[in-house]
Amino acid sequence: MEQARYRIEVFYKAADYRSRVIAEKLNRLGCGVEQAWMTDNYLLNADITEDDAERAALSLAQAVTQSYKLNTPYNPGDFDYAVEIGYLPGVTDNVSHTVRESIEDLLKTELDVEKSVFTSVTYFFKLKDGASVKKIAEELHNPLIQRSRIMTADEYISEGGMGRRIPVVHIHERASADIVDLNISEDELAVIGKEGIADSDGSRRGPLALDRPSLIAIKDYFLEKEKRNPRDIELESIAQTWSEHCKHTIFAAEIDDVKDGIFKRYIREATVRIRREKGDMDFCLSVFTDNAGGIEFDDDYIVADKVETHNSPSALDPFGGSITGIVGVNRDAIGFGMASKPIANRYGFCFANPFDEKPLYRGKTPDTALLSPRRIMEGVIHGVNAGGNTSGIPTPQGFVYFDDRYKGKPLVFVGTIGLIPKTVNGKSSVMKRALPGDNIVIIGGRVGRDGIHGATFSSEALDSGSPATAVQIGDPITQKKLSDAVVKEARDMGLYNSVTDNGAGGISCSVAEMAKESGGFEVDLEKVPLKYPGLAPWQIWVSESQERMTLSVPDESLDKFIALMKSRGVESSVIGKFNAGTRGMVRYNGEVIFDLDMTFLHDGLPRKVLKTTLNLPEQHPSSLPEPESLKSVFTAMISRLNTASFEFISHQYDHEVQANSMIKPLQGKGRVNGNASVIAPVPGSKRAVVMSQALYPSYSEIDPYKMAACSIDTAVRNAVSVGGSVDYMALLDNFCWCDSNNPERLGQLKEAARACYEYAVAYGAPFVSGKDSMFNDFKGYDECFNPVNVSVPPTLLISSIGVITDSSVCQTLDFKAAGDIIYVIGSTGDETGGSEYELYLKGSCISADGGAGTVPAVCAASNIRTYRLYEEAMKRGLIASGISVERGGIGVALAKSAIGGMMGCNVDISAIPSENVYRPDILLFSETQGRFIVSVSPESTDEFEKIMGNTASRVGSTTSDGTLTLSRDKEELVSLKVDDVNTAYRGVFAGF
Repeated sequence: MEQARYRIEVFYKAADYRSRVIAEKLNRLGCGVEQAWMTDNYLLNADITEDDAERAALSLAQAVTQSYKLNTPYNPGDFDYAVEIGYLPGVTDNVSHTVRESIEDLLKTELDVEKSVFTSVTYFFKLKDGASVKKIAEELHNPLIQRSRIMTADEYISEGGMGRRIPVVHIHERASADIVDLNISEDELAVIGKEGIADSDGSRRGPLALDRPSLIAIKDYFLEKEKRNPRDIELESIAQTWSEHCKHTIFAAEIDDVKDGIFKRYIREATVRIRREKGDMDFCLSVFTDNAGGIEFDDDYIVADKVETHNSPSALDPFGGSITGIVGVNRDAIGFGMASKPIANRYGFCFANPFDEKPLYRGKTPDTALLSPRRIMEGVIHGVNAGGNTSGIPTPQGFVYFDDRYKGKPLVFVGTIGLIPKTVNGKSSVMKRALPGDNIVIIGGRVGRDGIHGATFSSEALDSGSPATAVQIGDPITQKKLSDAVVKEARDMGLYNSVTDNGAGGISCSVAEMAKESGGFEVDLEKVPLKYPGLAPWQIWVSESQERMTLSVPDESLDKFIALMKSRGVESSVIGKFNAGTRGMVRYNGEVIFDLDMTFLHDGLPRKVLKTTLNLPEQHPSSLPEPESLKSVFTAMISRLNTASFEFISHQYDHEVQANSMIKPLQGKGRVNGNASVIAPVPGSKRAVVMSQALYPSYSEIDPYKMAACSIDTAVRNAVSVGGSVDYMALLDNFCWCDSNNPERLGQLKEAARACYEYAVAYGAPFVSGKDSMFNDFKGYDECFNPVNVSVPPTLLISSIGVITDSSVCQTLDFKAAGDIIYVIGSTGDETGGSEYELYLKGSCISADGGAGTVPAVCAASNIRTYRLYEEAMKRGLIASGISVERGGIGVALAKSAIGGMMGCNVDISAIPSENVYRPDILLFSETQGRFIVSVSPESTDEFEKIMGNTASRVGSTTSDGTLTLSRDKEELVSLKVDDVNTAYRGVFAGF
């Protein structure tokens, strides 16, 4: 292994807070750490003098609190073991990139982009008797992307520390395209689809995720039309383009009597109908044709929104998968129209129980263990933190949801809202087109093997054959420079004609997609900048290495564009040209290695024909046992994983950067997680953007139609609760399904999609963007190495985005003043099927076993009337606090409003309007839709009641005594100090 010239170790002069935190975390996991120390290490593989290396070291240490050692190992003294953690060769090291640029600025020199700086961290531990350093090392790193080295104190001292070996990639690939013989049987074709193209040694390259009809269509195309066998780069490119991840083959398939497919019939048609019915009031400006969906913000601006998933990579490397997800969806915003500015991020995490320590294995050996739910949760949260905070994009809204069935694969939803002027250089900003003759320019990060087969990998279940190379790690610093250079300068200078993200399939997909605008393309692949030499052409073409975008730049502005990118520290390369032809052509060192008809590439995929079945359990009023003590139940319900505070996530995510935050992620004195947020992206404007979301996976197995209806109603209602308008609301759908070749699962999917159409139309809320992920399954082994399949519950996330015309009306959920009158808006039914309360009493997830209560039904017409009345009361300033009643029912909503204001309340639950509901626990914890809890000052109650009519019922008042009291017909049922409720609310994740 190559040696660096210099090793710099930076350490704290006194106590290192980070070391203490690491020790505490490891001890919570039973690792037995008595004391810990840390050094941040920088390996400089550069031809610089020792004096320059000293200057570099000095710049890397904070002079007051830190010191450093150059080519001399740090020794904290009384330690037992040293554990060094660094990235594996070729894995993106964001810190090293920043350090390299800092040293270049300091020394006024240029260093090798990929081979000059490497980073690692060394931990020094003094352990308690019996502690295992191996277990500690396992907790500190992910072997898929990181390396670890353990040394005893004696070894560390005798060998002079950890040394200066650098993790350089050495690849010996064939630097040419291989011919793939398709003159084989269908069974042999199927192996190629499942396991990939065979290399000369017989090993397979990884899944193409192509089914038999697709492989037969490819075989026929090449052997009958092209009269030849394909090259590997052509087959790999077709696989990326045709993958479920990219082509959404299930949503496009003929399914039962739905000849035109789920997407066209239920999602797109809902939007077409809504826009037609809105007429002049239509606020949609770009839907389903770009990287995001855009709606009108005001006369001058458009807001764009996109929500993506990054589930499969996050299962293998939670940090890398999630940071790639968030910076990737940032690029969707940047790639919207002529490039919008990212103004807000949103997130949603579906995890297994983080306290579950039973392992799952991808294979039959201990070294194939999946990361624990806790490790996945911590890594995902950290990844979205790093991606958003480092990019300077606020993250004001998100949620977390837990279910044991996310143990095989978590669901990681990430979204970005963008802002763009309606016109750019006198033209519509949403109209873009790569023109024949435009140069194909890629900007941003370099290409490596990270992310290869990412699109095809995400189109299959996670199992022992899932490739580690499918995981990428995003570099938000590089992307921030790219974003600013494009959005703030190149766009308004009119230097390009079209722009898009390099996401799934890398440049193979971005170039081919943009070429649809012009006709065809020609690429010289050797011009693509690489992280390291030795990549095969097909790897360069389909790699999903991050921070890259593709632009079409005309000859007349090319030099100016390249010079601008260079001045902003953004690498750019001209790799070819768009043309007016009908084919795509790729050369490598002058040899044509890719020559495909564009129509076949984009439209040659055989359309699936699917059949469904549907067997749902019978629903009935609740047969749950009535608890003896409502007080203990109330405390338990506010401290469940799905109702407890996740402030530990919210306070990590910067929501104040860009100074557009209005309704913040944590509301009131008690800092309660809100279910909607508001931002004001245009300074001086009264207009604002409201965002929320909803999902109810626990309803899916019982009634997928109602599940989707509830998700839409809640996403809309949450936004209305803080000041949004039901008449200016758009939706995004993210279907994360499982086992989607199964007719029963397809039946559930069809029902959910049907509800999406009917309720989007009913609410007049068009779908403007969406994404589906169809195979969120795990096939492997349990803790006893017995075969096991774990599928996520069918999950539909509905995200809402709306425009508030006067943001001064916005309100939060926390009780504001003692003596205010508390109202419940909407009637409560006996609808506890799949509810948090039913899950609490049953102690496990609900399955379709016939034992389900009634899932809430949604009456859209009634709810819309209520929401418009609520909106009118908000406009008149009559509502002091408002909260949408969602998971956990009225009881949890009351607790959150009380905690938010750190204020007591007296509530008579017999005054809660209901539909023949008599049990107090059902009144409190039913999840009936369409309801709010509000507080109103006494002087405003008459006007409020006049507006709301019989939709609102007085149930009590706020108090200054700090006690939450619930009674029925003067009988006290619950009396709890709000401080104690708050403790229960926050206690679940106190150690995170």
